[in-house]
Amino acid sequence: MKILIKGAGDLATGIASRLYHAGHQIMMTEIDVPLTVRRTVAFSRAVYEQEVIVEDMKGILVSSMQEAQKVFQDGDIAVIVDPSAEIRKEYQPDVIVDAILAKKNLGTTITDAAFVIGVGPGFTAGEDCHCVVETKRGHTLGSVIWEGSAIPNTGVPGNVGGYTIERLIKASANGVIEPKVSIGEMVEQGQLVAMTGNQPVYAQMTGIVRGMLQDGVFVTEGLKIGDIDARCEVFHCHTISDKAKAIGGGVLEAVSNFERINGRYAIVVLAAGESSRFGGEKLLEEIEGKPMYQHMLEKASAFGGLCKVIVTGNPQIKNMAKLLGFDVIENKEPKKGISHSLKLALTFLLQKQAMVQGVLFAVCDQPWIRISTIQKIVNEGALHPNHIICAGHCGERGNPVFWGKKYFNELLKTEGDFGGKQIMKYYEEHIKMVECTLAELKDIDRRIDLES
Repeated sequence: MKILIKGAGDLATGIASRLYHAGHQIMMTEIDVPLTVRRTVAFSRAVYEQEVIVEDMKGILVSSMQEAQKVFQDGDIAVIVDPSAEIRKEYQPDVIVDAILAKKNLGTTITDAAFVIGVGPGFTAGEDCHCVVETKRGHTLGSVIWEGSAIPNTGVPGNVGGYTIERLIKASANGVIEPKVSIGEMVEQGQLVAMTGNQPVYAQMTGIVRGMLQDGVFVTEGLKIGDIDARCEVFHCHTISDKAKAIGGGVLEAVSNFERINGRYAIVVLAAGESSRFGGEKLLEEIEGKPMYQHMLEKASAFGGLCKVIVTGNPQIKNMAKLLGFDVIENKEPKKGISHSLKLALTFLLQKQAMVQGVLFAVCDQPWIRISTIQKIVNEGALHPNHIICAGHCGERGNPVFWGKKYFNELLKTEGDFGGKQIMKYYEEHIKMVECTLAELKDIDRRIDLES
């Protein structure tokens, strides 16, 4: 897969290593003057050295997509100075990994690529990315988070060799840094290790210098400019860290999950009901500043790896869906019930995408369902192809519902306004629920539902 990693520091390089060795094509972006402390194991160094080796990988600085293609052809990693990752528009990556590690989101959105991963604090799965990978040392390091956020930044670095805050080397003043020691060198507590703005910086502990900013960079007081390791292994200074590898493993897990789903599954939005109980065209009713139907369309559009289909007869909904990249199927016979819409969509998908492995059916009058819940249902469906996966709360089942291809023939035989419910009662033991909030399950059938 084509993967763009925002950031090329040591942790981003650990991510690149995992993905590169799994056979993916990697492009990394950086700022004009990188501030990577562990620069001996970071591709950010390519910005000022043009070409670098990290373990068995080569990173090469490029200035255009044309140059990057040559790097890819040679089996190497392309690095480009591009703080806002504008290259993504030309590169068109399958996956974007935001590994800037700024402890906040600097502009990444969930629709920047078919699959977007946020690394560390500052991201929320289902809002600005599809998943988040935990970066805090401890039991959950490298975990993939499909709902919510990573552990907030505490400002206290993780424990390495029995030390936390002491292992950091920080600038004593604003100004240019002048290192007095080299990476891999042993230092004693109280030893002069650098000058910043003509002010001395002293080591707070004894150990080996694992990282140090390059000479001549302008820094601000309090900025991390170096790192001391009490374990005193020179080998650690020139190899990707255990933390970076763990985080990279989490990213690889998420990418592999997306790779399994990408192009093999579909999401169908059903929006052709008569709204008889509502007493009007309910899908055009405004909820939280936008028409009801728009909520589901925007959420479904976040899934670039899924084939997206909508069944409707409303011209306004059709136009919006087309703008968002949906295939639109017109239901001219809504009186036949939801099963007719279901069959229209499934027939279309089997003709367009014969290898489709599963379909998630969502209704357009369920405005509070979350992207993270939809994502978890699809994930479960891909892992359990012989099951029916639905959203649920404390045993109460609801939409959306995911169906593996095992059930397609039976779905094509449904009749009336019950759709898949007719089938589910025969397969109770094959139904799995993805827990969500009660509000997410709520659909709007009557006007009174808008008030409660």
